Amino acid sequence: MIYLDNCATTKPRKEVIDAMVEALTNDFGNPSSLHRLGLLTEKKVKEAREIVANFLKIDSKELFFTSGGTESNNIAVQSIARKFSKKGKHIITTSIEHPSILNVYKYLEGEGYSVTYLDVDQSGYIDLEMLTNAIKEDTILVSIIHVNNEIGSLQDIKGIKDIINKSVSKPILHVDGIQSFGKVDFSLKDLDVDTYSFSGHKIYGPKGVGGLYINKRLKLNPIVFGGNQESGLRSGTENVPGIIGLGEAVRIMSKNFEAESKHAFELKKYMADGILKKIDDVKINTSLDNTSSPYILSVTFRRTRGEVLLHYLEEKDIYVSTSSACSSRGTTKSHVLRAINMCDDDIEGTIRFCFSYEITKEDIDYTIEQLKLAVDDIRSIMGR
Repeated sequence: MIYLDNCATTKPRKEVIDAMVEALTNDFGNPSSLHRLGLLTEKKVKEAREIVANFLKIDSKELFFTSGGTESNNIAVQSIARKFSKKGKHIITTSIEHPSILNVYKYLEGEGYSVTYLDVDQSGYIDLEMLTNAIKEDTILVSIIHVNNEIGSLQDIKGIKDIINKSVSKPILHVDGIQSFGKVDFSLKDLDVDTYSFSGHKIYGPKGVGGLYINKRLKLNPIVFGGNQESGLRSGTENVPGIIGLGEAVRIMSKNFEAESKHAFELKKYMADGILKKIDDVKINTSLDNTSSPYILSVTFRRTRGEVLLHYLEEKDIYVSTSSACSSRGTTKSHVLRAINMCDDDIEGTIRFCFSYEITKEDIDYTIEQLKLAVDDIRSIMGR
């Protein structure tokens, strides 16, 4: 099997699975319980929190565990919008955000908030001057995706924060880091973001667990109420096996980050070069330098149908995606590809490849070979 859909989810490392089995078997106490088993479980959760906090170089008190990226984004955006609503009701985001941001913004529009959606260029980057002009006196929140999940564009968060700091209203900055956490090199402190969301299953960890960084200068209120777990921000009994699995995934990632990121970047360039050499009438949609994620490559195979191409490859045990897994079952075309001014025919023929440490150049060679056969076959059938 050649799995190239690692943006949708990743295969958990064996060490992560082993740690979770151990937790399910022995660390099954409720962390809120006062007896020894509960206290031991609470200690394991604390250890995992320290591992993740150390990787992000933040205070562990600034880290809150959640069920994943969607919940983290919802907590941040909804809580910030409510907390500062008396100051203003203007909020800003981009046209290429993940649905877990865009759909919250749509909800807030229905609640009386005014939203500015920043356009992007053909490579998926926002215009910083446009952001400068968009910030008003009543702007309270700017939410920006760090790495786009479909085309891999890496936004200039430092530049965005500088603009915010110079503005009159100085809105809060939330960053959706689901595809940047563990994939690109950055410092939350240097970027000076207010909130940052991430997910475990994008870094060879378990599904159903993630986290939210909240800068200590910002105090947010919960959007769900209950037993006041996670310092009162996120009520509900902690997903202990998930948290321990996330901690183990981050522990390994901390050691392997540089080597695995370099490997992914080499594969990305190798695959792009190979496709351009062996298949005609294609377009690379992702930049091939350090302004995009090393793990993501979007390619348009003109005069084909991406969904048909996907199933051709699946027959050869190669797994790819046509768009974000969170929207690929929908009936509408990718809003990200529309935002970069791609025509409908090109959108139809676009495939996303997402790499991992397990993929080899031999895997890429075989994939390109099968891609060429599939593309030629589809074009002959479609008469294009």
